[in-house]
Amino acid sequence: MTRPDFASARTIGDAWLGVRTMFRSAGLETADLDARLLAAGAFGLDPHHLVTDGDVALTGTQRARLAQAAWDRLNGMPVHRILGAREFYGLSLGLSPATLEPRPDTETLVDAVLPFVRSTVAANGSCSIVDLGIGTGAIGLALLAECPEAGCLGVDVSADAVDTALENAKSLGLSTRYAAVTGDWFAGIETRFDLIVSNPPYIPTADLASLAREVVDHDPVLALDGGSDGLSAYRTIAAQAPDRLKPGGLVALEIGTGQRVSVAALFVSFGFELSGVIADLGGVDRVLLFKN
Repeated sequence: MTRPDFASARTIGDAWLGVRTMFRSAGLETADLDARLLAAGAFGLDPHHLVTDGDVALTGTQRARLAQAAWDRLNGMPVHRILGAREFYGLSLGLSPATLEPRPDTETLVDAVLPFVRSTVAANGSCSIVDLGIGTGAIGLALLAECPEAGCLGVDVSADAVDTALENAKSLGLSTRYAAVTGDWFAGIETRFDLIVSNPPYIPTADLASLAREVVDHDPVLALDGGSDGLSAYRTIAAQAPDRLKPGGLVALEIGTGQRVSVAALFVSFGFELSGVIADLGGVDRVLLFKN
């Protein structure tokens, strides 16, 4: 595979169309969208300005940035890893090697718990949230952005992920209501919360090798590997959550395909009541809600 250089491109429009043609020829599934996002990122433009500014002369720096971005994409790096950030629930979140890319499916969890957060705030004046396995901090930060009276503690076993989440909170102006610590689920935490949320690792170990190249090569294994049956994290959370949830509180969990029955049984065995099952945009059961 020849490394792109865009030496013949004279304008922003030429380079954008060139990378689009290159991605189409390589058979990338989302070639046009990838080209649009990467070109806009390389040129420091909003994507819609690729058309209006298409006749602007291309600089050497822009040409080099686009060539590197195109090369990375052709070698399997996801677009948002190249850009260094991804949007989630209207927020721009910085990524790091220690964090998953927040995906649209996880927005289902935010939608599912927002009514509870708002009703808790209306009743008590505040809502305390703990987010377990935070990655970029996406879930907790989205909830805080929607509910100014809420506060969130994030917990992650990766210190680098904690740093990334804290930096995202700072860039979004949410640092006064968001804290994050390095830890193993609830170990060492004595506080009780109104809401426990988590998108834990849930992929069975044997299935990791079959994941898409973009996932296997670039998402952290710690955030993917759910143990031999994919349920290791759920077992730990189910055992610890009863002592960390306030009366009348809620537990909300993202789950993998086909895990509804097994995860629900785990939490019921620890005294929880399944109060909601929410499907994602693809119709797959994605979020379980439990009451104590």
